[in-house]
Amino acid sequence: MIAQPYQLYVERKDPTRNMARYYAMSIEATLFGDVCLTRRWGRIGARGQARQHHFEREEDAVLLFLELLRRKRMRGYRPQ
Repeated sequence: MIAQPYQLYVERKDPTRNMARYYAMSIEATLFGDVCLTRRWGRIGARGQARQHHFEREEDAVLLFLELLRRKRMRGYRPQ
């Protein structure tokens, strides 16, 4: 069971480079009792891509969540 909800939506915009990207993450419990970190990214307004990571422990999912958040902040993504 997830102790608290983890959700994130950040964007990176640069009109001079015609860049408008989004990155979204969430941690949720699966029907089988595992924990799933779901990532979605792409151009704002488009469907984009998605990837899921499955973990047995919530702590492992949170560690990956925080590492990905740190990487995105370094690249210029900001909350909206």
